[in-house]
Amino acid sequence: MINKYTEKDVNNILNVINDASLKYKGVIPEDSWEEPYMTDQELIDEFANNVRIFGYTVDDELVGVMGIQELEDVTLIRHAYILSGHQGMGIGRSLLEYLFQINKNCRLLVGTWEGATWAVRFYLNNGFFLHERSEIDQLLKKYWEVPKLQMENSVVLEKTMGDN
Repeated sequence: MINKYTEKDVNNILNVINDASLKYKGVIPEDSWEEPYMTDQELIDEFANNVRIFGYTVDDELVGVMGIQELEDVTLIRHAYILSGHQGMGIGRSLLEYLFQINKNCRLLVGTWEGATWAVRFYLNNGFFLHERSEIDQLLKKYWEVPKLQMENSVVLEKTMGDN
């Protein structure tokens, strides 16, 4: 079941994010890795920046999250994570399809680590295309606030929904 989650669910959301993000350890630049990967305050700040988080539950346990942030001319997919023990079961695809349904007419962008080949492949398999490096840098500067090292090691994928 997919539901919207709020700031009161920070602990459950962080459980998913910080479990799933362990997959990045040793893949992303060492200077970009921290434990926990996301803190309470960082997630609270995301809610304050109008990020909406949706979650997928199995037997009343939150096992996957995926957020969106609607900006003026694009919608960003933010914080897409599935508990490590539930990956590869179609949960990410279900969450993504749910976001497609609530964002029928928009330009969807997602940024991820270039080394996270599983994530890049997931989005490519779901109708996104990978931007070229020059476009990636422009998009990251325009829509995200990330450190220079993260910019250098990230990619941006896009899917246009509906009539846009």
